[in-house]
Amino acid sequence: MHLFYQPTLTPTDAAGLLSDEDARHATRTLRLGVGDPLSVTDGRGNRFDSVITRADKHCAFRVDSIETTPIRPFSVRICVAPTKNLDRIEWFVEKAVEIGIERISFFIGQHSERRILKLERIEKIAVAAMKQSLQSWMPQLDEAVPFANLLNTVGEAHRYIAHLPDNVPGRPVSAKPLIRAASPGSQCAVLVGPEGDFSASELQQAVQAGFQMVTLGPTRLRTETAALSACQALSFLNQ
Repeated sequence: MHLFYQPTLTPTDAAGLLSDEDARHATRTLRLGVGDPLSVTDGRGNRFDSVITRADKHCAFRVDSIETTPIRPFSVRICVAPTKNLDRIEWFVEKAVEIGIERISFFIGQHSERRILKLERIEKIAVAAMKQSLQSWMPQLDEAVPFANLLNTVGEAHRYIAHLPDNVPGRPVSAKPLIRAASPGSQCAVLVGPEGDFSASELQQAVQAGFQMVTLGPTRLRTETAALSACQALSFLNQ
């Protein structure tokens, strides 16, 4: 089964048209033709079971039925600093979308080695991962913003920062593993720092903003590994 993505499609549409890229994949790579079945998602939980009505340089389809995947009873948001090597953060996005995630937010910290992130390629990777894993929800992807600005956007009730607590000035904290600190069925946001780690002032800002210190295991993890571990832990918790 192959899934295609058409974000402009709505549940009231009786027909639609694939993007040029998806049309080429459907008609040239998969050799689909008129009369063949087609599954299309709008990325908002709807999957359109369709039939191809045109298969040349364009690929048009007729919608026969719609299946809606409900919003999950919990949500996972990972807030992460882009890595110096862009391939690593792209790997995280791909795998997190395959596992299932509601939102990925990028931030620039004081110790960040990469200070610019172009979201266009990240979006393409997320779309490909959504289609490959046959999901109907496209996660929200946020542009990279300064750390302090990011904190102002976090509205999730359950907030965690993945960091050992040694360096929080004047604030001794005992850190639990994330999987024991979080509760099933909750809306969670997890902060994961850059290769250079969070600064002392950033740790203090996070704690003051209501973030709880958590660990992701006894070993030191790369940024992208830590981010994916947090995503997987929350997913496992909600199985």
